[in-house]
Amino acid sequence: MKEREAEIYALIDTALMRRYRIDIVTVAVFLKSNGIAIAQYRNKEGSENECHRDLELLREHYDGTIIVNDRIDRIDLADGLHLGQEDLSAIDKDPVKAVEKVRKRIGGKTLGLSTHNREEIEIANTLDLGYIGLGALRPTSTKEVESIGGEALLEIAKDSRHPVAIIGGVRWEDRFEEPIRYKVLGSALFERMLTL
Repeated sequence: MKEREAEIYALIDTALMRRYRIDIVTVAVFLKSNGIAIAQYRNKEGSENECHRDLELLREHYDGTIIVNDRIDRIDLADGLHLGQEDLSAIDKDPVKAVEKVRKRIGGKTLGLSTHNREEIEIANTLDLGYIGLGALRPTSTKEVESIGGEALLEIAKDSRHPVAIIGGVRWEDRFEEPIRYKVLGSALFERMLTL
């Protein structure tokens, strides 16, 4: 298959915002002015007030799809939810039942799930998801990762019936074949903002 430009999926991690000294409005304006259509807000340490304020500012200055990481209680401020494997199993050990419970809360909003190997992709194929995150492709400074899949991930991505968002050390210039729809940029996104 021919490689093509995957859509950028912006990872707005508040730890990166602090590291690069960039505020949420600057991020939102950058995303909008660069036509980036989807962004995930991840804040592992912030207060409820900070998260609420950030999501409101993001919505005010950015008109793309906003995905919130992990926190189903923030879904009213977003267009979708992204869960990790541990988050899903904390809802219910049976992934089908877990997704059914999530769907009752979020309705038809986008639901993404992190995957790391063929077995998790096969399970994800049975679930009502909008996309899967697959990674890590390369080492990353955004998040601690247990395994780096490298080029082998690009092969197992073909097993997914859902669109794939490739995660982990992805670069702005990377190009991917179907079914990879999104390239998730965290540090690379912030570094790009600083160079423009």
